[in-house]
Amino acid sequence: MSLADRHCVPCRGGVPPLAGKELSHVYGQLGPGWNLIEKKRLEKEYSFKNFQDALVFANQVGKIAEAEGHHPDIHISWGKVRLLIWTHKVGGLTESDFILAAKCDQIQK
Repeated sequence: MSLADRHCVPCRGGVPPLAGKELSHVYGQLGPGWNLIEKKRLEKEYSFKNFQDALVFANQVGKIAEAEGHHPDIHISWGKVRLLIWTHKVGGLTESDFILAAKCDQIQK
């Protein structure tokens, strides 16, 4: 089952963030363009032909985030949307972060 086919699991804290081989394995399952920042956050910038298309995409991400109960930072500018994803309660990345990232990539296909 692909990451995009799975669902985020609510984090209640007390869970260690992904690290080492486990982090590398799940990161390797993401599509192109995702950057692993300090092994604690995922970041990707999507490009669009105008502000309206960027806004539509951002709203679609918002709907997925609400449905999954997992919310990224969304930065919108003319023709661009930048997503920052991590699990605040663990101060790093969980599998749910990668699931959300994969779901966001599906929107643009």
